This record gives sequence, structure tokens and C-alpha cells, in this order.
Amino acid sequence: MKQAITAILIAASAQWASADGLNSLEEFMKTAHSGRADFTQTVTAPPKDGQVQRPKQSSGSFEFQRPGRFKFVYKKPFEQTIVADGHTLWLYDVDLNQVTQRAQAQALGSTPAALLAAAPDLAALRADYQLEAAPEQDGLQWVLATPKARDGQLKSVRVGFEGDRLAALDILDGFGQRSLIRFTGMQLNPALPAGTFQFKPPAGADVLKQ
Repeated sequence: MKQAITAILIAASAQWASADGLNSLEEFMKTAHSGRADFTQTVTAPPKDGQVQRPKQSSGSFEFQRPGRFKFVYKKPFEQTIVADGHTLWLYDVDLNQVTQRAQAQALGSTPAALLAAAPDLAALRADYQLEAAPEQDGLQWVLATPKARDGQLKSVRVGFEGDRLAALDILDGFGQRSLIRFTGMQLNPALPAGTFQFKPPAGADVLKQ
């Protein structure tokens, strides 16, 4: 009997811990209208026969303003900027001096910030994603978001929270590649300059429209 009670208590506490992730996501969607943070990103490709996986790491800064605006500025090891201005998704590769321009509505599924930056509220998020609590891991509460549309590049995203603070995105794409983004110094609802999400291709850059 004692073992049964213990098992019930463990199961109940696990359910409460998992529910915290959904509560944190709901609170985030209600209160976080904009934000900025630093990030590190680790990309791991699926292993190939006889080859050792070599994760690739990068770092930079992240800003968002819901709905539909965000900016990733990669600083190391290569400079790259991704900007969504509400209509167009811009990708600028500094080394190549090349800009890729895509309609934002068609491109959001392949971008790591789309899940939280594009949706105006939790109801809109649920319209596009199946949301469920995931087990606590690394001291974070997680929510698993699975796209309802099966034709996109995104297979699933785990959203990690530390309390009510967005701490991580764990993205799995349709090719088996995993991208883990960890945020530090997250500031919610800062006063962002008016031109934060405006992008103008640099002079002399090649612009590719997709």
C-alpha cells in the first residue's frame, strides 16, 4: 500500500511539473509582447554511417515583437542576420554579401522564432500546433509543439521555460536535424527602437527572391 501511495504521489507531482510548462507558455503569450536576449545555438545533424557527429555552435542576439516581427543577429562564427518585418523574411549573409528575400507567410515554418513571435495569442498558436506538456529536463519545464500541417520543414519544437522566463527552443526538422537554442539575459517588453525590424539590403549585395 505504501509503495502504491508513493507511486501515485510521484505520478501526480510529475503531472504538476509538466503542467507548469503549459502554464508558463500561456502566461508568456499573454504578457510578453516584445523581448530581447542573447542566444547560443547548437545544431546537430543526424549521424551518417561511420561518421562522428560534430555539432555546430553559433551565438548572437535575438529580438521579437508580436505578432510577426523578430530578428536574429548571428555574430559567431559567421555573421548573419535574419529579420522578419511582418511581411517579408530577410536573410543576410555578410561573408557572401548576399540577401535572400521570401514572403514571410510562406517561410515562417522553417524559422526557429516563428512559433512564439508569429502568433498573437495562445488560441492562434493552438490553431497551428498541437500543444502538450513534456517532462521536466535540465531544470526547465517543457512544452512540445507539433505542427498540425505535415507539409512544412518543422517536425516539432520543444519550448523550455524557467519559471515564467523563456529559456530554450529545441527544434527538430523534417531531415532529422536538431537545433537547440538557449537564451540568456531575456528582457520582456523592452522599448525597442522603431526601426528594429526594418531591413534594407546593403549597397552592392546580391538579392535573391524566392
